[in-house]
Amino acid sequence: QVQLVESGGGLVQAGGSLRLSCAASGNIFRIDDMAWYRQAPGKQRDLVAGVTSGGSTNYVDSVRGRFTISRDYAKNTVYLQMNSLNAEDTAVYYCYVQLLRRGSTRIQTYWGQGTQVTVSS
Repeated sequence: QVQLVESGGGLVQAGGSLRLSCAASGNIFRIDDMAWYRQAPGKQRDLVAGVTSGGSTNYVDSVRGRFTISRDYAKNTVYLQMNSLNAEDTAVYYCYVQLLRRGSTRIQTYWGQGTQVTVSS
């Protein structure tokens, strides 16, 4: 009864920009933490950026100053603005959400379907 829909991925030249979106919908009472992860072929899935329920943000060192994570509380949506992209940013990007469902007292974790970001040199 909860789904995450990602959008905004694609092909971009080095130095370009993309904006990813992830919208949560369904049986949601409250969303806590939201984050973006990425995974390149043959590598592990790593945290890129996160934003807590209190609005605090954190970034992996390699994207700090280039990427910005933000959220729209009313729309249950998290964004990732990616600037100055380089080849090392090429990966599948996954949305991650921790939320409380209506009628529940336990926090649950959900993942988006993933969206491909390819940066050409």
